[in-house]
Amino acid sequence: MKTENGPRALRLVLGDQLSDGLTALEDLDPARDLVLMAEVMAETTYVRHHKHKLVLVLSAMRQFAGRLRARGVRVRYVRLGDPGNTHSLDGEVRRALTDEGPFDRIIATEPGEWRLADMFAALRETLEVPFDIRPDRRFIASHRTFSAWAAGKKTLTMEFFYREMRRKTGLLMEDGRPAGGRWNFDAENRKRLPKGLQRPGRLRFPPNEETRAVMAEVAERFPENFGTLDTFD
Repeated sequence: MKTENGPRALRLVLGDQLSDGLTALEDLDPARDLVLMAEVMAETTYVRHHKHKLVLVLSAMRQFAGRLRARGVRVRYVRLGDPGNTHSLDGEVRRALTDEGPFDRIIATEPGEWRLADMFAALRETLEVPFDIRPDRRFIASHRTFSAWAAGKKTLTMEFFYREMRRKTGLLMEDGRPAGGRWNFDAENRKRLPKGLQRPGRLRFPPNEETRAVMAEVAERFPENFGTLDTFD
């Protein structure tokens, strides 16, 4: 529904979509639109995640939301412990529509999992507000590009698709030929490291205050998940 001040969009951003160039954030109007980000148990427990992954994703989500707010973007951010959290993405979309509406449409970038793609499709069928699911352009190849390559083939060997993409993009190519003179070095990569080889140290980033708070929350809420947070950085 249009308001006197123009259309409004509810823009959903998932935990693995924390990119400034996300299609869900294109043409965003900070004065009218609202970004929805939600920490929900459905996404933290559908499989038992390593504690490091939970900290990485939740901390990154919170800090990305902070960056958006610093740019003047309105963000509805739902934390795991917030009262009223439905603990599902579709539940949080519906709750935002009720609490923050009216909106003319919902905008999201297609998820990277079939599980969520199915949920998005079901949600779009039941909502009264139009649900615009945009393509994810953060990948080198689109669905259409892969489908065109795969059409008519009896077998699909991923390396041959990689080769085609390298030819098209020039990545790992030199003068039209594969860098190093061969398409892959799998045989060499399967060998053991030479004795005496000194491996470089791991690049480390000490956790900031926001991350330390997430670490404490993950330790409390997910004590049975595997991994230890002592080495997280």
